[in-house]
Amino acid sequence: MDFRFNFLIDENENNEPDAHGKTDLQPRSPQDKQESMKKSKQTADPVADSSPQLGTDKQRDETPSEKKFCFKAAKEHDIPEDLDKTLENKVMETASGLYYVNTSVVEMTCLGGADREGIVSQSVSSRSDLIPGVYEGGLKIWECTFDLIDYFSEAEIQFTNKTVLDLGCGAGLLGIVALRGKAEKVHFQDYNSTVIDEITVPNAVANCINKGNRTGSGGDGKNSKPPLKRPKKAERLPDVLTKCRFFSGEWSEVSQLLFTSNKPFSKYDIILTSETIYNPDYYSALHDTLAQLLDKSGRVYLASKAHYFGVGGGIPLFEKFVVERNVFRTSIVKTIDKGLQRCIMEMAFKDSS
Repeated sequence: MDFRFNFLIDENENNEPDAHGKTDLQPRSPQDKQESMKKSKQTADPVADSSPQLGTDKQRDETPSEKKFCFKAAKEHDIPEDLDKTLENKVMETASGLYYVNTSVVEMTCLGGADREGIVSQSVSSRSDLIPGVYEGGLKIWECTFDLIDYFSEAEIQFTNKTVLDLGCGAGLLGIVALRGKAEKVHFQDYNSTVIDEITVPNAVANCINKGNRTGSGGDGKNSKPPLKRPKKAERLPDVLTKCRFFSGEWSEVSQLLFTSNKPFSKYDIILTSETIYNPDYYSALHDTLAQLLDKSGRVYLASKAHYFGVGGGIPLFEKFVVERNVFRTSIVKTIDKGLQRCIMEMAFKDSS
């Protein structure tokens, strides 16, 4: 069976989805494009170039005080000893020199019963990219992820011997870049356990087994190697994977788990997060998590759209929130004006050097 990604371009954007080595777009008639856009509301695209669609119409009409989220408890996920099983039935793609699983295939597997959370079926039935308290978009690779990867190279961000957290990791590409950059420890967190088990862990394993070109060194982000149908087998757990820990659950729950775990924990030198400020209802939890987990001299690198239409969040609103809290200082270190404006924000504690 031949699997393909279905990449769609938002009619209001002027994006270039092949700039990072994604599958080439096929020419389509207006009728085909209209049908494809209709389908995109029913399934989660593997790489998303447009703003997320939040919940159902009823959920969007509710005021923040009326919303009742059922936040997930935190859980740490072990890397299976049998790495071949982790990569079993996975179809791999490449972008920016990184391997990642074809999420279309993962979705099919999940619909077949592999998704204990039921997030794929709920996403399809609700025609939504995001269901607050249920599914937070981890099945997609959002475009700001690649903005941040490019910035690592441009700004020569050093990960060597650093402790790094990929917060709201989804596919985990940001953390994998840090891992390849010789970080001392890299932790991955996503709201959904299905995302961690079916996407994040397999991606980390595939990139440790298949050592491609160093990420972030190219600048054009194009594929360095053709996609792999089947990752090669591993005889043992690669040493680099021993630097990784994987967590699912709501941010504050994960913070509590880290501080109460029997395993040693030190605060992070660098926290990476992409497209996590789409919903203003989450700003307090995100801000508090960053404040709790970041080392006093650490840095946060946050990538986001300037505004998320239909959801309400974005850079100006979050920046205002941070200023009012008076804990962090912020600076916009990069602005991308292609299509919807996107930004990269650096955060540090106000009293840090």
